Amino acid sequence: MIEMTHVAKSFAGHPVLRDVSLTVAEGESVVLIGRSGSGKSVMLRHILGLIQPDSGRVVVDGVPVSERDEREIYGVRRKIGMLFQNAALWDSMSVYDNIALALRHHKMLDEEEISERVESCLSSVGLGGIGDKMPSELSGGMRKRVGLARAIATRPTYMLYDEPTTGLDPIMSAIINELIIRLNEELKVTSLTITHDMRSAMEIADRILMLHRGTIIFDGTPEQLAASDDPVVRQFYTGSSEGPIHPIHTDHYTRTLRHH
Repeated sequence: MIEMTHVAKSFAGHPVLRDVSLTVAEGESVVLIGRSGSGKSVMLRHILGLIQPDSGRVVVDGVPVSERDEREIYGVRRKIGMLFQNAALWDSMSVYDNIALALRHHKMLDEEEISERVESCLSSVGLGGIGDKMPSELSGGMRKRVGLARAIATRPTYMLYDEPTTGLDPIMSAIINELIIRLNEELKVTSLTITHDMRSAMEIADRILMLHRGTIIFDGTPEQLAASDDPVVRQFYTGSSEGPIHPIHTDHYTRTLRHH
């Protein structure tokens, strides 16, 4: 289980998270939506133990990562698979070596077992037999799927997805959504996804949270989101340019976050 309790975080006096509490239950697929600069990525960094809250508590798999015991945090991170927005593949490594990297680093398997695991993960995302290719030879959708194969190679308990369909065409986005759903069912992982893609959110979520100005203003099922009469939620869901959401000035926030 992932749990955040009354978490607050500011950078250079600028509040990013304000009294945020959430629970992601075991086996649940939760999607976090919200405008750019609303604090979604900061929440992921807290879950990974990369930054600490100014107040409040973050617990992952029973470990209070907000209290920064590096040994325990390292143990938690080994249970987390992460799909980055741009896939974050090492361009100097083959597809095979990208996927094998964490397995080798953690000495989880011998080379023969690693070979079997890599090919199994590639097959799971529909890319069997491409282990010898370099990332530069892949399309954007293929890179994203290789990133997903790498994320599941360690058989994680938790999966974090950062904009899994950004930059992809509708067909490839649908393929990624189907993969996320299937892998969640097959691996029985607990998932938290950040996305601006409402179609993706509605397809993959058991529950959707909306973060607005550092506060969770909605927590419910996809059906409840679609029926919400909250004007801020409604505007984001419909993608309307007219409504109560005012521009969020993120330049200072973004510059500050880069230093953390």
